[in-house]
Amino acid sequence: MKGTKELVKTDQSRMLSPIDEMERWFEHVWSRPFSLFRAPLWADTRVAELEEISPSFDIYEEGNELVFKADIPGVKKEDLKVDVTGNYLTITGDKKKEEKIERKNYYRFERSHGLFSRRFELPVGTDTNKVKAHYEDGVLEVRLPKTEEALKNSKKISIE
Repeated sequence: MKGTKELVKTDQSRMLSPIDEMERWFEHVWSRPFSLFRAPLWADTRVAELEEISPSFDIYEEGNELVFKADIPGVKKEDLKVDVTGNYLTITGDKKKEEKIERKNYYRFERSHGLFSRRFELPVGTDTNKVKAHYEDGVLEVRLPKTEEALKNSKKISIE
């Protein structure tokens, strides 16, 4: 074929014979037996389970308060705990889920539960003595006001 160019150069002296390639594959398998299981087969499932149990939090400032907000559907108020120790806010809970399906020739009843705990380091200038937590319709909101000192020390910086 005229005018064709070789895209990839191969070094024939470095190529393995099929038998050498097979031996290399067996060595790999025996040294790492679980490498045959593709990570997505089990890792994605586990990550999805953890994400389902442990809620994601929105953290933002609103006025003179720092707000932590999370959707935690299906959790009872008495199964949640909000705690401030030092400069850490810890939110723990117990998610319980039951699903029951009954049909003519089919019955399924599944239960699951998982404990979660989220810990956040609070910035300097939050008043941990005036923390307020509110839980309604599966939404937890924790508010921490800024200290008077932090409000006084706030400066607006001009951008040049």
